[in-house]
Amino acid sequence: MPDSQRALRDDIQRLGRIHGEVVRTHAGRAVFEAVETIRAATKAWRAGDAPALDRAQEVLRGLSPERVRAVTRAFGGFLTLANVAEQHHRLRRRREREREGAAPQRASLEDTIGRRLQAGDSRAQIVEALCSQRITLVLTAHPTEITRSTVIQKLQAIAALLARADRADATPREREAIEAELRAQITALWLTDELRRQRPTPLDEVRSGLFWFERTLWDAVPAHARALDRALREQLDAELPLGVAPLRFGSWMGGDRDGNPHVTTAVTRRAVALARAFASTLYSREIEALAEELSIEAAGPGLRLKVGEVTEPYRALLNPLLDHLREDRVHWLLAYRNEAGEPPQGHRVLDREELRAAILLVHDSLREIGAHALAEGRVLDLLRRIDAFGTVLARLDLRQDARVHAELADRLTDGAYGRASSAQRRTMLRGWVGGDPAMAAALRAQAQRDPADEVTDAARLFLSLDAIGADALGAYVVSMSRREEDVLLVEALQSLAGVRRRLPVVPLFETVDDLENAPSVLERLLGGRARADRPERFEVMIGYSDSAKTSGRMASAWALYEAQEAMVAVARRHGVELDFFHGRGGTVGRGGGPTWTALQSQPPGTLRGRLRVTEQGEMIQAKFGLPGLAERTLEVYTTAVLEATLAHAEPPRASWREAMRQMSGASRDAYRSRVEEDPGFLEYFHQCTPVAELSLLSVGSRPARRSGSSAGVESLRAIPWVFAWTQVRWLVPSWLGMGEGLATASPALRREMAEQWPFFRSLLELEEMVLAKADPPIARRYEAALVDPARRAIGDALQTDFEQLRHLVIESTGRAELLADNPVLARSIAVRNPYVDPIHLVQIETLRRHRQSPPTESTTELLLRTMNGIAAGMRNTG
Repeated sequence: MPDSQRALRDDIQRLGRIHGEVVRTHAGRAVFEAVETIRAATKAWRAGDAPALDRAQEVLRGLSPERVRAVTRAFGGFLTLANVAEQHHRLRRRREREREGAAPQRASLEDTIGRRLQAGDSRAQIVEALCSQRITLVLTAHPTEITRSTVIQKLQAIAALLARADRADATPREREAIEAELRAQITALWLTDELRRQRPTPLDEVRSGLFWFERTLWDAVPAHARALDRALREQLDAELPLGVAPLRFGSWMGGDRDGNPHVTTAVTRRAVALARAFASTLYSREIEALAEELSIEAAGPGLRLKVGEVTEPYRALLNPLLDHLREDRVHWLLAYRNEAGEPPQGHRVLDREELRAAILLVHDSLREIGAHALAEGRVLDLLRRIDAFGTVLARLDLRQDARVHAELADRLTDGAYGRASSAQRRTMLRGWVGGDPAMAAALRAQAQRDPADEVTDAARLFLSLDAIGADALGAYVVSMSRREEDVLLVEALQSLAGVRRRLPVVPLFETVDDLENAPSVLERLLGGRARADRPERFEVMIGYSDSAKTSGRMASAWALYEAQEAMVAVARRHGVELDFFHGRGGTVGRGGGPTWTALQSQPPGTLRGRLRVTEQGEMIQAKFGLPGLAERTLEVYTTAVLEATLAHAEPPRASWREAMRQMSGASRDAYRSRVEEDPGFLEYFHQCTPVAELSLLSVGSRPARRSGSSAGVESLRAIPWVFAWTQVRWLVPSWLGMGEGLATASPALRREMAEQWPFFRSLLELEEMVLAKADPPIARRYEAALVDPARRAIGDALQTDFEQLRHLVIESTGRAELLADNPVLARSIAVRNPYVDPIHLVQIETLRRHRQSPPTESTTELLLRTMNGIAAGMRNTG
């Protein structure tokens, strides 16, 4: 039987060999030999030689600080290269399957459409479901994403070289050239400082997000549209209509104000201006290439009517369009460079409809003269881009904590809003929506006060919404929404500001308590409106991070499930379609996991063809880092939503629901008894993990804690909470309390639920991955070096819980061991461990020294290098 992983092993060996040569050349033989000695020791430790890890530690302690830094970089560099090789191998395996005529890949368009047809869905049903999909991927900044764009570009170049090396007809000289280019790229990678030397600003994060549109998404979107059109034609005798864009993009970069004092109204305006300038650049390139291609004379009557009897009618239309886009770019760059983000006056920018109408005219003309090959090539791709990206690439959501809006209302009313009852507030807000000149004037006056004040700037933002432009903005998300006034107030403030096209206001329910209360909030929101004022669609955002942080993953997952079911029922009673915006993170502890699994585990009837979901920092690179990966990601979202929309899934049985309620309650109690009630637990967390040191490092524009909050876990943001536990390999937020939950149900019932209920099966499959990645022996080494002996009993208890959960998960799945049905992932973890282990050893020693003496630039830099390396080995951070 062919070895499907052989080519991957060959790539990793090749990259590892070249990387080793580069290390020996540029860091010296002593560093290279230390790397080899340590690697051999950690491999021996993983094979059962218990003292071997101590031998590796002794080698590290004998090195100078400069050599320790080089050794850390060497191991981290190898892990980064291994990640590139794995990404490339995924694409290679897909091509191999297609060449060999193998069964369609799971979750491919061909596979999913075929299964839906076999399940009895009609062609018309599938076509309607696909063409009416509305999936929005919202890119967000990530405070633990620390890979520089210049490094990412080099990694992409290495992946392209691996693809060239796959050519079976490559000559010996061509292979030599590929080897030389790989060596050059890996050398450049080694000689490039991969660390951020300054904390990124929100606008730095905006630029990082826009980078992905140019590098992969700009081409992946039309490629996916072509694939979807082909599947519709071949399997359903239909086609993807013009104007249909199943996938679109949003962004929080430059608009997420919640807890980030650096995101101001000026920053938001500049972020939008930069995105518009970027879009103008990308469209200019495409239209310039299109004008070069369309030198032909024949044209349809519509185009002739537009440009007259000229020799090159297409260029006569496209060249002025190109000039306009170039002028737009300059206009928006001037706005971006303006401190307030205000564009110069007197220039009329090209809007989406005008741009689309011009390209559609070209498309129709080419079809009219029979040049279908030209019409369905670059021109159609450009139309697909316009439909998906608009003129801003990704619509910017705004997000702010409900507390800020309430404080603004309090200032506008001299404290009356804060003193009022809920009923009195609602009456007050209805008056504002209907028009209140005095309050409108008060809002304008408030916006002129202290420019550095968070609440004043909130007023300024509402007054700037029209200037920013509704076409550039998505939704206004209200964090920590707990009552209907949190939504009504934002609607009222938009009215006071005179916003012409008001943004939809989206409540974000984050904690388990808020999720449980969400249906009653929605009932009051929808039921409190007159039927004529009730929206046809309403969007709710549900948060995975804070709910898991405060109650544990099992309780969070079940609270999210029940809240969605209940809110859909509320919306249906009021004749409203409810859309969910899923605030998922990269790790399991923050709602992460394989896309297909995650979407099939949602409650039946909650997707219905529409989905908004966050894609954060490191996961953007993992899912969109290579053009082929980006195409596959878009395909999986399309097919997963199709499957969840059309699948005739039954709601869970009553016995399963009761079991989940018992498991969730027990899990939540166990989690909170540790995290909230054990007075030593948070102290253990701060001593054992690098959470405190994270705040010293330049890895994100947002503070790790909400302003004005206590030192407890409720105030700590979910990302650093998960990040810190992941760095030390405990991964506590992803599993703590789950063992106590599972133990409340019988093995037979758990096995039945795992076999027949997608939600429960997903819960266990993700837990398998977590348990396989966690490593208590490594975590206990952090503890031994860093934790007060009086607190180490907490580590004993964690290890006992961990082993109990491991047994229960294996028992529930019926497998012989963890990841028994996923050998590829199991091997990937096993291959990485000996390279991650030395970085853990360096981090432990550096943390110990960092805390025993005043921090230095050297130790701070080394800490960041270890965080970078461990993140590369774990494939995710927060």
